[in-house]
Amino acid sequence: MTSATFVPHDFDPPTSLVTDRFVLEPLGPQHNEADRAAWMSSVEHIRATPGYPDGKWPPADGMTLERNLADLERHADHFAARKGFTFTVLDPADGDVIGCVYLYPASTQEYDVSVQSWVRADHADLDEPLADALVEWISADWPWARPDRYGR
Repeated sequence: MTSATFVPHDFDPPTSLVTDRFVLEPLGPQHNEADRAAWMSSVEHIRATPGYPDGKWPPADGMTLERNLADLERHADHFAARKGFTFTVLDPADGDVIGCVYLYPASTQEYDVSVQSWVRADHADLDEPLADALVEWISADWPWARPDRYGR
């Protein structure tokens, strides 16, 4: 892997993680309404989550469905181009969007990957289990050894 390559050329990125408490699948345009509703219902909770220290995301005044869709399309494009991997977090009981996971190149040489996640405020009890599951998943199924977990 070179510094310009986030994952090795021959690496096949996982497209799901299934647990009894949540399911991850690649975030895409099909999640637009549920994704927007999830984060808009939990702006303050997300801003208090490790990894979101600058207070810029999510936007306090929200965003239109069209702007959210553009954001989801950007994440899907990054996934396809292997520049970053964004997953929606779904409730296994009803398939509703309850959070999001972002795996992107780290901003410093100290780490291989930046690992950020959030869940809706009404699922706050999943914050730590999700973050811990991501560490295990990365260790088992991804090519990175040094994740930046933002203090988690």
